[in-house]
Amino acid sequence: MYTTPWCSDCRRAKLFLNERGVKFEEVNIDQSSKAEALVLQVNHGRRKIPTFEVDGRYFSSSPFDPYQLAEELNIPLNS
Repeated sequence: MYTTPWCSDCRRAKLFLNERGVKFEEVNIDQSSKAEALVLQVNHGRRKIPTFEVDGRYFSSSPFDPYQLAEELNIPLNS
């Protein structure tokens, strides 16, 4: 999960995942130019966060959308 500490959508996505017991690795793109470049590349030049990588597939949930995130990750919408 590619994030920044100031991103409200990232905070909401992390809370959503934590409430459902979904483990994830967080990468702060403000601290890694390589991670930021990856986010820009997979989002067609847009700095969209949070961006997720699951089994080599990338997608963004910006603005945060719990329905989309639950569907993308195949997890329950309600905890």
